[in-house]
Amino acid sequence: MSSTTQTTGDKDRRDLSALAGKYLTFRLGREEYGLPVLKVREIIKLLDITAVPQAPPHVKGVVNLRGKVIPVVDLRLKFALPPVPYDEQTSIIVVEIQGGHGKIQMGVIVETVCEVLSIAVDEIEPTPHFGEHVRTDYMRGVAKVKGTVKILLDLDRAFSADSSDMSQVA
Repeated sequence: MSSTTQTTGDKDRRDLSALAGKYLTFRLGREEYGLPVLKVREIIKLLDITAVPQAPPHVKGVVNLRGKVIPVVDLRLKFALPPVPYDEQTSIIVVEIQGGHGKIQMGVIVETVCEVLSIAVDEIEPTPHFGEHVRTDYMRGVAKVKGTVKILLDLDRAFSADSSDMSQVA
């Protein structure tokens, strides 16, 4: 193995080791996703959401969370998945993302919150390449845990194009 290949492999392993840690997992359809626990502020039941005129379809509106108004996004719609009716399992995960104007708290609607997992570096792989027409920059990597694959999300990147819109909604 050349020293360049070994150095690249070492760098990839270091990058993946930075991803190891605790993740809150949730389900959208049949797939499971993970968010770094440090990004999660709280999990709440679905609240009444006040719609915001002229917002994109994935922006459901705003909620009043203990006196603070925060934007709420349906993650299924953000990821271009077909909508499903909300039910008793539907939850809002309140997260803090880094937006264009600093940190923003927002709610993301998910179908089911699953569990908090400690994911080790040897369970994580880099995001696979799907070709140039598939956007994957919102993925931190994929984890193979308990015989299933979980997509590890980077919400800062997933909402980077929306950040200015999010801060205006809030």
